[in-house]
Amino acid sequence: MTAKKTVLVVDDSRMSRMMISKIINAHFPEWDVVEAGNGDEALAVTEGKQIDIMTLDMNMPGMNGFELGTRLRERFPDAKISLVTANIQPAVKEKAKEADIRFVPKPITEEKMLGYFRAAAI
Repeated sequence: MTAKKTVLVVDDSRMSRMMISKIINAHFPEWDVVEAGNGDEALAVTEGKQIDIMTLDMNMPGMNGFELGTRLRERFPDAKISLVTANIQPAVKEKAKEADIRFVPKPITEEKMLGYFRAAAI
C-alpha cells in the first residue's frame, strides 16, 4: 500500500483518460484522480490543489505536454511528471529527459502505467 497521492491525468482522448484512471483506481484506490482534456483545463482544475503525480499527453489542442509540464512544474516542483504519448521519436524522449519528465510510450498498458506509478510513488 502506498501513501495517498493525487494524480493529474491530462489527455484529449477521453478513452485514454478513462484507461489511466481505471488502472489507478484498481491498484491505488486510496489515490485521488483529477482529469483534464487539455492544458488550459489542467491549469484550471489544479488551482488550489496539491498534485503529486501527473500523466500528460504530448499532442493536445492548445498547449502541448511539454508546455503544460513546464507550467505545472513551476506550480508543483516536487511532482513526478510523465508524458504518455504515441510520439516516440528520439528527440521527444531526449527533450523529456532534459526537462526531468518521464516518458511512457503509448499504447497505454497496465504494465507500463503501473511501472510509472510505482516509481513515482516512492
